Amino acid sequence: MKSIAIAFSLSTLLAITAAPAFASHALESSVKAKVDLPAGATLYIFLNGKMAKEDAYGRAVMLRPGEVIAARDGRQIAAVGNEVARLDYLLREGHGG
Repeated sequence: MKSIAIAFSLSTLLAITAAPAFASHALESSVKAKVDLPAGATLYIFLNGKMAKEDAYGRAVMLRPGEVIAARDGRQIAAVGNEVARLDYLLREGHGG
């Protein structure tokens, strides 16, 4: 009986410690590219080509389709879509970058 309790405790401990590692991959696996923007913001380009923007405080913010966004490296990127709800969900679940 004692060995069952120890095995259960070990499996529970492993599940708890491994969960955050798997959780962080949800955003990474659905993003094709991550572009740094001025003032600490980040632009996420999802696999389907749509985009979402995270501000410097880690919040998903509105993005107007067609809006021209200046990247930190000087590139000009035209926004495609507004995946604010998708990014907000991933950030609230703790998958933020």
